Amino acid sequence: MAEAHAHSNPSERYFVPHSSRWPIVASVALFVTMFGFATMLNEASFGKPVFYVGLAFLAIVMFKWFADVVGESVRGFYNRQVDTSFRMGMVWFIFSEIMFFAAFFGALFYTRQYALPWLAGEGHGVLTNDLLYNGYTGGWPANGPLSIGGHFQTVGAWGLPLLNTLILLTSGVTITIAHHALKAGQRQTLLVFLGLTILLGCTFLFFQAEEYMHAYSELNLKLSSGIYGSTFFMLTGFHGLHVTLGTVMLIVIWFRCLRGHFSRDDHFGFEAVAWYWHFVDVVWLMLFIFVYVL
Repeated sequence: MAEAHAHSNPSERYFVPHSSRWPIVASVALFVTMFGFATMLNEASFGKPVFYVGLAFLAIVMFKWFADVVGESVRGFYNRQVDTSFRMGMVWFIFSEIMFFAAFFGALFYTRQYALPWLAGEGHGVLTNDLLYNGYTGGWPANGPLSIGGHFQTVGAWGLPLLNTLILLTSGVTITIAHHALKAGQRQTLLVFLGLTILLGCTFLFFQAEEYMHAYSELNLKLSSGIYGSTFFMLTGFHGLHVTLGTVMLIVIWFRCLRGHFSRDDHFGFEAVAWYWHFVDVVWLMLFIFVYVL
């Protein structure tokens, strides 16, 4: 490892890792993963094994890479300038995630407010309705004029979705309590409430899996159920993936807290995960309102 010295004062030195191998290795892992995914979509016999090998390869790379970062932090290589860089990086990462979900919500809103009404004959869609889909009345939820996927029922908002909403809102409270406990130096309280947050995240994922199984087996609501099925599972599925990632991050942070890696004034690793978890909470609230309720 090497350090770049912008000034003679050690507190102003900016740590730069020397000749890290992880960026190029991660690039190879990403290439293998996406190559496997693309060939799997094209039904190649080797696509699925290559995809899973790529995922495993990528997981190992990320584990080792973050382990190096944690080791550098514990050994005191980072100062306030590096901390500022980390904060800016996390802000931009969460912003990219916001835009990621904005694209999916945009697809949902466009379909409901424009595409389906046009196909039903409103506005500029008069000729489309007369010539192609005569008699189609639109409405939401819908699987399009051709009823792709057959008849289906929607998931009621006031069952598992409401319960999961309460679970995520509660997890937002527990992680906030854990954060305040960390700043107050109350280690036992920190571990308890951070552990509760992890438990709530796992409970959310369990109920979402139950909801998916119910939708597939009893409601005939599937990813192939036209535009409603694709937007429903696209939004809720990617959110579930983010909850899974957030839960893994919380577990790592719990073990770091157990080993005493954070202090009252130096704990950005914890803060970054807390920011991400609150972001996941907010996205779910929007999902609950626009996907399940409205």
